[in-house]
Amino acid sequence: MIAATTELSFRDALRKALTEELERDDNVFVMGEDIGRYQGTFRVTEGMLTKFGERRIIDTPIVEPGFTGIAIGAAMTGLRPIVEMMTMSFSILALDQIMNHAAKIHYMTGGQATVPMVIRGPSGAAKQLSAQHSHSMEGWYAHCPGLKVVAPATAADAYGMFKASVRDDNPVIFVENPGVYTIKGQVPDDVNYLVPFGKAAILREGKDVSLIGYSRMTHVNLAAAEELAKDGIDCEVVDVRSLTPLDTETIYESVRKTHRAVVVYEDWKNGGYGGEIAARIGEDCFDDLDAPVVRCGGLNVPMPYARVLELECIPDVKDVIEKVRKIR
Repeated sequence: MIAATTELSFRDALRKALTEELERDDNVFVMGEDIGRYQGTFRVTEGMLTKFGERRIIDTPIVEPGFTGIAIGAAMTGLRPIVEMMTMSFSILALDQIMNHAAKIHYMTGGQATVPMVIRGPSGAAKQLSAQHSHSMEGWYAHCPGLKVVAPATAADAYGMFKASVRDDNPVIFVENPGVYTIKGQVPDDVNYLVPFGKAAILREGKDVSLIGYSRMTHVNLAAAEELAKDGIDCEVVDVRSLTPLDTETIYESVRKTHRAVVVYEDWKNGGYGGEIAARIGEDCFDDLDAPVVRCGGLNVPMPYARVLELECIPDVKDVIEKVRKIR
């Protein structure tokens, strides 16, 4: 029997998951800047203040270290806070709370305390939000032991992975690229639908080269694969989905089949998480490769405001196609 689904945008799927988790567990609450009366900069929390009230949907001052610290304390006492960062770029202000406290408390208390919280928000470039609002932060957090980091690309994964994040007993960084909010897909009509961490997905099978990415770059890879197919180049598209834990088994299986890999990520190419994926492929699949692993990352510059320059800084379909042709 085929499970029932509904077509939703990524944003609507995320809102549906958030609403259902608030309804399911009274210990879940949301806090962040402009999430209540203003209903969120990207409208993920639209209508929630009216539905759940000020005790569950909390508008905070503009003080990321403060409300992140409050959320950590609340999580340690049994609540399940969801912190919305207006953009993940602003989470830089709360790095001490996130990386020195949320990530380490379980370890430093010998397992006596847990920190079941989610930090979510847009990460990466939107349209002309300039240098201080366009960081791709996922690689920073994936570098830190004690944090789980997920970056879904589809509406169904947004729905299932967010539910899994809320129910997890560890701090989870949930990354949403602004470019995927309006992308639609089929979402299961199941309030207990969960997508497990640490499991990548093959969205397109192929035999010539593996295109490996996450979040919005998965859609760029799919579009590039369509174009390359017209020239007889058969690409396999791997959606990483979960950065920490990382499903190397699925990635390696794909590379051992195609013998070539292009890792695509929006973050700065220098030091971005795609470099970690590429390094692991190089270490563990060296004898299976017919060409060097290629990275396709963002330019190593502050994000310009001008739209034409902004687009030059972010990998697109033509960039992926160019990288594929270099190793074919």
